[in-house]
Amino acid sequence: MKNQFSKKVATFSSMIILLLSTPVVMGNSLENLARSLAKIRGEVETLQTQLDLDKEKHGSRMSALNSQLADLSVEERRQKLSIEKLQHSIEKLGVTAKQAEQSGESLKPILLAVLGEYRHHIQTGFPFKMDDRVKAINDLENNLINQQVDPNKAVNQTWSLIEDEIRLSKENGIYQQTVMLNGEKVLVDIAKLGTVFLFFQTKDNQSGMAIKQASGGWKFEVVESAGDRERIRNLFDSLKKQIRQGYFELPNPLKK
Repeated sequence: MKNQFSKKVATFSSMIILLLSTPVVMGNSLENLARSLAKIRGEVETLQTQLDLDKEKHGSRMSALNSQLADLSVEERRQKLSIEKLQHSIEKLGVTAKQAEQSGESLKPILLAVLGEYRHHIQTGFPFKMDDRVKAINDLENNLINQQVDPNKAVNQTWSLIEDEIRLSKENGIYQQTVMLNGEKVLVDIAKLGTVFLFFQTKDNQSGMAIKQASGGWKFEVVESAGDRERIRNLFDSLKKQIRQGYFELPNPLKK
């Protein structure tokens, strides 16, 4: 009987201890839950702040890209007008050659005027092998003036030169060219994209591009950004592999 009573007392004591300890356990659980909720709330606020910043950056980038797209559209229209002008020169030569049964001396002033316009177009335009292109005009002009070429033959040669100029606006490729860089003439590899973009790489692994100036001229400058250097390198690698079409992210030389 005594043993049974002792067992009942022990059981009753255990139940009291369990009841007394339960609020402590629940209190600890609620405290842990509160801390977890506070931590999660902090993480959500951090993510929301980051999301807002990303949205703002995205908006700024889209605005910048739209501005650059507008610059490219203006340049594209300018190039189209330039090509149309050259094509008009070709048509004028063709009409003159077909309609006029005139002496060579009568053709000379017309040809010299066209060659003068063509030279001005090169000297104030895209800085790709300008010296070579101007030299070809000067040689033909001198031969014409010094009567070393028949004017009728000179018409065909002039026509060919202008057609070469139009073809340049449609071709992409890698060439070599001497450029003025930091006050010095440097032989560089050139990546030409039509007559809008011109990027270069030097022998000492510098990269850069021809920058359109506010005055309308162009200046060769080295890029400082590691990202821009990588973009130019990828362009050269693609062109060397004959990949001439596709998506390329490039620094914008027309950016104001």
